[in-house]
Amino acid sequence: MAQLICKDVSFAYDGETVLSDINFSIDAGSYLCVVGENGSGKTTLIKGILGLKAPSGGKIEFGDLKPSEIGYLPQQTRIQRDFPASVYEVVLSGRLNSMGKRLFYNAADKKIAQDNMERLGIEELKNRCYMELSGGQQQRVLLARAMCATKKLLLLDEPVTGLDPVATNEMYNLIKLINLCDNTSVIMISHDIHAAVRYATHILHLGHKQLFFGTAAEYRQSDLARRFVGGGRG
Repeated sequence: MAQLICKDVSFAYDGETVLSDINFSIDAGSYLCVVGENGSGKTTLIKGILGLKAPSGGKIEFGDLKPSEIGYLPQQTRIQRDFPASVYEVVLSGRLNSMGKRLFYNAADKKIAQDNMERLGIEELKNRCYMELSGGQQQRVLLARAMCATKKLLLLDEPVTGLDPVATNEMYNLIKLINLCDNTSVIMISHDIHAAVRYATHILHLGHKQLFFGTAAEYRQSDLARRFVGGGRG
């Protein structure tokens, strides 16, 4: 059963359509990269999936997935980079949506946070102030936070923006390992189309409407791929 289905979805701002004709679905374990030029509607779609922006047409349906079971790693802002909290506090806050009416974290919440810090190699940073970390370390912390919210679906909005090449490759590899080892579905916005076709199972290419949806292998052979990454490349 599909985890997420978009049927004839469109979005508008002030009565003007900015994204239309969106039709795709993802199953458990899929890795979907959403690509397209700036302003093509990528972040609008993510807002729709998160329930932050209502579609002006069509439906976004969740199959065996609850909206509260989505882990989200947004684009970082200056305010977020300077957030004065410990690494542990930031990671643990990923459990908030799972707490229901509970007012305090329980032992299970704390264990999940600890486990995810260890998995991403940031356990030794546990008591460090988040704002003192490097960009790559901060992104690992935010990824661990998102993982605390879900084992089913991660939404990642440009997770490697501003990172150096080494940290970028490490982040891509971590995301792929989570996808493969946990069978966690991934939807990632990316400007890096070469990385998208290397790591993703599926590609959604937007340009104010859906220009392409299919497997990464199919995308490599498409006209869009010939224009953006070169046809037939592996």
